[in-house]
Amino acid sequence: MRFGLFIPQGWRHDLVGIDPTEQWATMNTLAQQADDGPWESIWVYDHFHTVPVATEEATHEAWTLMAAFAATTKRVRLGQMCTCMSYRNPAYLAKIASTVDIVSGGRVEMGIGGGWYEHEWRAYGYGFPRIGERLGRLDEGVEIMRQAWTQGVATLNGEHYQVDGAIVRPLPLQQGGIPLWIAGGGEKVTLRIAAKYAAYTNFAGTPEEFTAKSEILRAHTQELGTDFDAIVRSANYNTVIAETEAEVADRLDAIEARVRPFIGEERAADFIAEYKTDKALAVGTPEQVVEKLRGMQELGLGYAIHYFPEAAYDRSGIDLFEREVVPALQ
Repeated sequence: MRFGLFIPQGWRHDLVGIDPTEQWATMNTLAQQADDGPWESIWVYDHFHTVPVATEEATHEAWTLMAAFAATTKRVRLGQMCTCMSYRNPAYLAKIASTVDIVSGGRVEMGIGGGWYEHEWRAYGYGFPRIGERLGRLDEGVEIMRQAWTQGVATLNGEHYQVDGAIVRPLPLQQGGIPLWIAGGGEKVTLRIAAKYAAYTNFAGTPEEFTAKSEILRAHTQELGTDFDAIVRSANYNTVIAETEAEVADRLDAIEARVRPFIGEERAADFIAEYKTDKALAVGTPEQVVEKLRGMQELGLGYAIHYFPEAAYDRSGIDLFEREVVPALQ
């Protein structure tokens, strides 16, 4: 199994209480720790407003962070989970990503999806088109990026995007262009786009859902004549780990207490509840987490991307994960 690490950027109220003048240092030192550690990649979210409710707390922009991490790290790969296609013109996005790939020495991953967070769509003036249109933009945009990164120029007269000889030079450093991670589990459209273009997918991380989505992806690859086994399947995991179950419970209480002043008592309770369900496969002791993730590995999960909600304040959970979970599954 391969491992990625989310860097806290504020979107999930994971920089609250840290002065804005210190937030970049917090993010960057964690990125450098990952660069020196066992992680294959670091990740950020492409969002503008916080969740589970929009507040005035910081949310740092994804592609600006990509460029910054490209310059301050040396080895670790750089991804977003996931870039919203409609937030940027796809030819322009291809140009941005190509530039960051060059700055990084060829380490960029392109996580891409149709987008879902209606509040920020409307707040930023993007409207909020129906899901079919959002996925249509995803399909056309991925085609534009594929052309740009392989040919250095893109032309498409689509329903949603029209580009005419858009030059993207220099090309990314990576042979064949930047790897595409098609994120989302939409069965009729998103997984079909993934079957057509993706080097990686990212969808549900529980055994039942993962298995079901995998079989649908397989069916699309068979229909399109692409190679199912060549697509690495990934999932994201909210991760809280400690030596004992009692310490795990204490960590969850501390996380809830930290966000409560910013999102309210009811939302804070809902926020932390997702860490206490059967779907929380990366919450527990090292032995428990290894057992659950090994089960996912046996189902074909090749890449796990972990979000530690306490990372900006306490890295001992990350250290424990690096020592005991990664070696057991890598």
